[in-house]
Amino acid sequence: RIGGALTVHACTNHLSKNGNVGPIIEINQKELVVSCHQVEPNVITFNATISACEKRGELEHALHVFGTVLGSRVELQATTFNSVISACEKAADWKMALQVFSAMVQSMVELSAVAFNATITACEKGGKWRKAMQLFCLMAQRKVKLDTITYSATISACEKGCAWEKAVQLFSMMMLIEVKPNTITFNAMISACEKGSEWEKALHIFGVMVRSAVELDTITAGAAISACVKGSEWKTALRLFHEVALSSVESNTITFSAAINACEKGGEWE
Repeated sequence: RIGGALTVHACTNHLSKNGNVGPIIEINQKELVVSCHQVEPNVITFNATISACEKRGELEHALHVFGTVLGSRVELQATTFNSVISACEKAADWKMALQVFSAMVQSMVELSAVAFNATITACEKGGKWRKAMQLFCLMAQRKVKLDTITYSATISACEKGCAWEKAVQLFSMMMLIEVKPNTITFNAMISACEKGSEWEKALHIFGVMVRSAVELDTITAGAAISACVKGSEWKTALRLFHEVALSSVESNTITFSAAINACEKGGEWE
């Protein structure tokens, strides 16, 4: 059985690299007949199969195998749940992610940052910022370490839900406990402030980003310029555009559109 499990694990790595999980799924459905020997599925083979499905974005297959695990005598592990939730997150299926997460809670398996972060990200993709916040609070209550991914995903969820004040609170908390924000975090924060017409806060965060030597990108520039335009600070918007043009950040349609909008509002058509 150990040999069979290792063989499937090796096949998982090989097939994942070559973009084909079909044979593995077929093996699992046929009671894992490997090298013409009957092999009883165990937690290693199940986890390897679900992981392969997750890497390929095959949510339906991952859920099928997960259902088989639930109906078997195999002891559930955190890795099993993590892979299924990650598959849900990649498919942007926040409802299923929450269902699997709830099953994980009920099974008394230790909740990890991986499970929380994937579920929060699934909620962020689904535009469910309140659910993302609930998970964030539960994560803190369970004393699971809050990391950059946790904060970034939750702040992004708040940004998409136009809950800029919540995003600011999270960002302030993040800075207080010295969790380092990355480009995704800063972009979500600046975009949240832009949506809330808080151009001064957007500029402040932009300044923190620059001083922290975090890499800027076109999303950063576009959001910061747009925030200034919304605040009728067209001169500041144009100054930012010129600074971005002189930097290594490549201007795109978003940044040019924001700059043109600034010129229009400022009457600077030339």
